[in-house]
Amino acid sequence: MQLDLLLAAFGKVMLDPMNFLFVFVGVTSGIIVGALPGLTATMGVALLIPFTFGLDPVRGLLMLLGLFSGGIYGGSISAILLGVPGTPSAAATALDGHIMAKRGLAGKAIGMATIASFFGGTTGALIMTFLSPQIAKIALKFGPPEFFALAFFGLGIIITVSGKSILKGLISGIFGLMITTIGFDPLSGSPRLTFGSVELLGGITFIPALIGLFGYSQVFQGIEKILTLPTVKSELKNILPKFREIRETFKTMVKSALMGTFIGAVPGTGCDIAAFVSYGEARRSSKTPEKFGTGILEGVAAPEVGNNAATGGAMIPMLTLGVPGDAVTAVLMGALTIHNLQPGPLLFRDHPEVVYPIFAGMILAQFVMLGVGLGGVRFFASIINIDRRVLTPIIFLLCVVGSYVMRFSFFDVAVSLIIGIIAYFMNYYGFPGSPILLALILGPMVEQNMRRSLMISHGDPLIFITRPISAAFIGIGLFVMITSYFRIRKAMQREGEEGARAEKEKVD
Repeated sequence: MQLDLLLAAFGKVMLDPMNFLFVFVGVTSGIIVGALPGLTATMGVALLIPFTFGLDPVRGLLMLLGLFSGGIYGGSISAILLGVPGTPSAAATALDGHIMAKRGLAGKAIGMATIASFFGGTTGALIMTFLSPQIAKIALKFGPPEFFALAFFGLGIIITVSGKSILKGLISGIFGLMITTIGFDPLSGSPRLTFGSVELLGGITFIPALIGLFGYSQVFQGIEKILTLPTVKSELKNILPKFREIRETFKTMVKSALMGTFIGAVPGTGCDIAAFVSYGEARRSSKTPEKFGTGILEGVAAPEVGNNAATGGAMIPMLTLGVPGDAVTAVLMGALTIHNLQPGPLLFRDHPEVVYPIFAGMILAQFVMLGVGLGGVRFFASIINIDRRVLTPIIFLLCVVGSYVMRFSFFDVAVSLIIGIIAYFMNYYGFPGSPILLALILGPMVEQNMRRSLMISHGDPLIFITRPISAAFIGIGLFVMITSYFRIRKAMQREGEEGARAEKEKVD
């Protein structure tokens, strides 16, 4: 790390008004794209690349990096206000954020999401700036057994997001894993569970499934509430979390930032996995895990820190090794190539005038995002005050458009609607939707890497525990499952005892 070049890059990026303008345009565009269900940060970056052709490479990349950061944060806005995650990485944020919005605390939830996103994004960008080569060396050691172990660790979080019934959570998770097996077998190429349907050969696309789980199910719940409940007005005073509330979540934010950056640096993972792992760990280590999922600030902060920290983490293998950390950085690699820049170790030697402004631009993007986010909190929070009779049809329209634009397929719209109906009835009978989503994210990763590992070891399952990184993740995963199980049981027993005590006092 050449500090003189880094300081010069910071001066160039921070003090040039045009550079600031391009970052601002990128962040604002990203927030809008991220807040619209179905439009991902990957799609936004891909659509913006043609507009960078005539620009200086640094300015073009600054705009794309701004969109990347803004897009991940923007997903939290619709997740909190509508219960429909704008991006897959915001799905965990909806678990507590939307419940807060329904209690009239939309502004406070968005305020916490903004501060958490800034903290996570800045931490990830700083770690990317100073520790890129070291983290990249660790991430490069990941093979199929390590990826399987990482996904196994992630699936262990199903227990922590299962609510009061672990059995129902496991059933939901198994249902999600079954959905991931639909379509061509990724290794043998034979069709599975397609029932003769040509459209199902490609499997169930993730975005329509996500919109079905969190979008259409919200529409059906909205219709039910129109008929039975009055609209909840969101409080537009004291909309930012208090300093005391931020301080109480600070330990969780630090832990989530470190986890999110590391997970983002592992190629093939991404912000959505980082968000759920951060949420699950925050719940597991909490003194009151039963409060998660009921609308608490810590449940908003953990996933938002994790997914935004992963943006900096995902840049690490791309810049240092030429290996994309996730889908967005794969698109960014294409943008670098278009500007005659080849990602990898030689990029630092041959083009330091581009690399160091990238570091500075990622940090600047977080400050711009903080300003735009906090400046717009009052406006965002006012959306929840729209009458449900108006808001529910708007959500329905966004769901239709969001599930259609991924492949421009009406079949995806139908699949999304069917999943939404199933999710609505599962929720009605107490089956949580989060384990389904977690299984949809991690299912393909588990199956493919487990089978590849067994092919490498000629069927010997000991390969998963004889490799240090793999064994560590499996051990941590088992530890998380066991401790989460006993914590939830203890919390339920305490809740039952308090209920019995209250009932006894009422009788006396």
